[in-house]
Amino acid sequence: MKPASFAFPTTIHFGPGVRARLVQELDALAIRRPLVVTDRGVAALGWFGELAAALAAAPGVQPAVFSELAGNPRAAHLQAALGAYRAHRADGVVAIGGGAATDVAKATALLASNPGGIFEYATDAPAPRRAAAPLPPVLALPSTAGTGSEVGRSAVISEDTTGRKRVIFEPAMLPRVVLADPELLLGLPPELTAATGMDALSHLIESFCATEFHPLCDGIALEGLRLVDAALVRSVQAPHDLQARGRMLLASIMGAVAFQKGLGLTHACAHALSAVLDTHHGLANGVLLGWVLRFNTPAAGERLRRMAVALELAEPSAEGLLAWLEALRARVGIPGRLGALGVRPEHLDRLAELAAADGCLATNPRPATREEIRALLAQAL
Repeated sequence: MKPASFAFPTTIHFGPGVRARLVQELDALAIRRPLVVTDRGVAALGWFGELAAALAAAPGVQPAVFSELAGNPRAAHLQAALGAYRAHRADGVVAIGGGAATDVAKATALLASNPGGIFEYATDAPAPRRAAAPLPPVLALPSTAGTGSEVGRSAVISEDTTGRKRVIFEPAMLPRVVLADPELLLGLPPELTAATGMDALSHLIESFCATEFHPLCDGIALEGLRLVDAALVRSVQAPHDLQARGRMLLASIMGAVAFQKGLGLTHACAHALSAVLDTHHGLANGVLLGWVLRFNTPAAGERLRRMAVALELAEPSAEGLLAWLEALRARVGIPGRLGALGVRPEHLDRLAELAAADGCLATNPRPATREEIRALLAQAL
């Protein structure tokens, strides 16, 4: 057994209505001029307007809102948010929304107090920079159950010209406080609920299969998997079911905690799809996950069996787990083939090239060459 280090430091307040703690939490962190980072869709929702009004009415609090986000976040979005932070003379960041808003918020905090461009901090940079100065505090209120970025130490930002996703790993970006309020997810459209839910599921499954040693993450992944089994279909079919939304929000958080251990080929290929076709990340994961697990079965069959046992499936085997996954995918309306996402044969070479260079591949249980990845993508087409 080799030496290891484990850390789960995030303060999470969970439950209906916990968003009302926002002013209290800002005060505890001595934040007086927060920049709220969100996306256009969230900014148009009624509950966001109520939350923004409560912030503006709080004594001594002068908020500003940056909401110029849509789709996968790019470096240009980050620069615009950073400009808004500096123009407001902000002293903290509040992320409200899904993974895009949260990643931009965390990266804004990083560059607000540290020099250089964001990709100098990327894990694949020749000599990645690390934060030298303390970051302004970040608070997060997730409005989807998918990425779990609110409890993550990294941010994913795409290059403007190529669309290539780059991972920025910096533990200092971790939000100080998370207000996980399932009421913010009520009414989320079924398609987005399904895509983000499959994102959470892919985190749980890929982290459990990842090659790094982290038994705490393994246990969290298995319980998160049970929550997805109990709640994802219900969340899609009954968008106002608060209990189902709460379970999925917890599963999302648990998935992001679990993937401290690593991810795998599903995410490597999904990142490539986002770069080439701007595909929604969770949707890409949902389509790819079953194909990748079949590829990985020779190396990870026992891990798949253990997940089937945790789910108490009638067939507690790797094949049973794969059958469960395919049935779940179909029930929530996620396509089973890449062609439904607009992938064509002429895309395969570029997709395989990007996936083969992706950092997530390092902890995949079965090594995969560029040629093997291309063959897998062609099979899934």
